[in-house]
Amino acid sequence: MAEGPSAAEAAPLHRGLPEEITVWEILVRLPPKSLLRCRAVCPAWRRATSTRDFLLAHHARQPSVPLLRAYHLTYKGVSLDVIPFDHRAGLATVDQLQSVARLGYSFFGLDASCDGLLVLNGRYRNLGYSICNPATRQHARLEELDHFAFLGMYPHGSTGEYRLLLGKSTHGTLAPDVFYIFTLGSGQPPRRISCSNVVDMSYESSSILCHGSLHWLLEQHEGASNMIKVFNTTTESFRQMRAPAVLGKVNLFEMDGMLGMSSCNDAAATIDIWMTQDYESEAWAFKYRVELPVAELTEQFGKFHFQESVVVPSWDGKLLVMVKIEDWLHQVDINGKLVASFHRRSLGPTQLRLKQTLVPHAFFPTLEGYVVNDSPFI
Repeated sequence: MAEGPSAAEAAPLHRGLPEEITVWEILVRLPPKSLLRCRAVCPAWRRATSTRDFLLAHHARQPSVPLLRAYHLTYKGVSLDVIPFDHRAGLATVDQLQSVARLGYSFFGLDASCDGLLVLNGRYRNLGYSICNPATRQHARLEELDHFAFLGMYPHGSTGEYRLLLGKSTHGTLAPDVFYIFTLGSGQPPRRISCSNVVDMSYESSSILCHGSLHWLLEQHEGASNMIKVFNTTTESFRQMRAPAVLGKVNLFEMDGMLGMSSCNDAAATIDIWMTQDYESEAWAFKYRVELPVAELTEQFGKFHFQESVVVPSWDGKLLVMVKIEDWLHQVDINGKLVASFHRRSLGPTQLRLKQTLVPHAFFPTLEGYVVNDSPFI
């Protein structure tokens, strides 16, 4: 006769609270690090928070926040800090810039962020591409990507697979009509796909996933409208999409299912922001002109000569403008008000967002050099 559950196993997860409240209203809302600590409280909490259904629900509750990066030079080499920017009001600066992972010492770059997974590149030291989950501290080299140019990562809708779009390049210029798809965990080499009339793409540009497609802004030609190259991840085909004809440094972003575009005018110290009104008909609307607080920045910091600026959506549905000036990173709101300034050497913005996850992925153990909580994590 089977034995019944022990007293500890039968006890409620929290005295005075039903399990539905403890697990599905409290624990499910915690950040990954806090949730992992809670698993040590008792076996019941560990079991309840380790099921796939719970981990998927937990991932869905995590905020999608702007991703910052910072480099540190030591005698061993250069390490990378992966920093989700928590800009909630009332938080101390040290809490807003909490690194979720530090990797070294290979001068990693951040190429993509998708469902809590990061694609890293170590091409500055010819180490190629790798993939990691900073929340679970899993990492693996992507040797299959050697000699390819990484273009983007996406979840494939019908299969649930994670796929990487690749190209072939010579000196930063993509070979026309030569593209490949690599499926993580498939055990197969990158698969060539048939595409025609694909030109003017640079593998240095970041892709934006929106409406099930990857988007890149093409090089602007004088007197011509901006054009966006679009890769449909279902049909595995390319097309072009019209964009507003603007000058300056242009970036794409996604917000609430809409494609957005920002244009930075260095001379006027302004950033214009456009959003798609109707994605299918390629209709755009001008939304904001952000006038950067030049006088205030000059008065406080003695100069205004920014190195880079990005416009990124935040978890609360607002747009953030991040401006880097030497060792300072400034947060400006949509009205041009200086919200916060952070002094940290080599701290800089990215166009990526991070939505952390503890969901296990079967592809990780199949990859060569797979490690957990080991080098390159520090």
